[in-house]
Amino acid sequence: MKAYVFPGQGAQFTGMGKDIYEHSDHLKQRFEDANDILGFRITDTMFVGSEEDLKQTRVTQPAIFLHSVILAEALGDAFKPAMVAGHSLGEFSALVAAGSLSFEEGLQLVSKRAEAMQAACEANPSTMAAILGLEDDVVEEVCAATEGVVVAANYNCPGQLVISGENAAVEAACEKLSAAGAKRAMLLPVGGAFHSPLMEPARRELEQAISNATFNQPVCPVYQNVTAAGVSAPDQIATNLVKQLTAPVRWTQTMRQMIADGCVEAVEVGPGRVLQGLFKKVDRKFTVSSAVIDA
Repeated sequence: MKAYVFPGQGAQFTGMGKDIYEHSDHLKQRFEDANDILGFRITDTMFVGSEEDLKQTRVTQPAIFLHSVILAEALGDAFKPAMVAGHSLGEFSALVAAGSLSFEEGLQLVSKRAEAMQAACEANPSTMAAILGLEDDVVEEVCAATEGVVVAANYNCPGQLVISGENAAVEAACEKLSAAGAKRAMLLPVGGAFHSPLMEPARRELEQAISNATFNQPVCPVYQNVTAAGVSAPDQIATNLVKQLTAPVRWTQTMRQMIADGCVEAVEVGPGRVLQGLFKKVDRKFTVSSAVIDA
């Protein structure tokens, strides 16, 4: 069984999507439609914008979404997933690729999500940190014992967990985790505390938008971040999407569950190769590749 997986924030790079844009008139029109929906030419930033331009959450999220979903569409009949999943933002890409959300509504939700998250970050200064080389339960216990808001946010792969929360709490937790034997406990250059209780204002705003969107039955199970299990019921998909903003991304658990459910190969659809590396951390012999368009 083949899974298609979609990357999240951090996979962006200058020039992203330009090869897809130039591949055919149909794909070019997809990007132009997105420019119209967003009300600004995001393609200009994607193709020639600086690294700093691309790092703005309001740009990053729709840019990665567009790169991913238009690439999936470009695969045509070759895109035959038995299961799909996406890391954080990538879950929206996965839902559009699997037919649960339309391209237009998916882009509108991603744009709303990005704007709401950026506003929440600006209203409450906060951060995230990567913790390498410790068991998940050790990180969870230290976060629970640290004063202030700091929680496990991204379970990326065995031995790699990202924590999220208030600046002082994250810094204090990093010190404790280093003392507990972490190989590295490093602050990340992000705008705020994603996947933590500090995203509650953004969650409320996104909930309203999601409640007005139309979700269909996907062509295959979507393994969602909140549950790490395959979901096909449209109402449950929508509920899990809302929860995702303040809940952790259970990517380690998602990869293991996909493999347990019969997945033998994963294809990463979108910019970068981050997810391929994470699969290899779970099973070195697992087959992974990047989606490519036939010339």
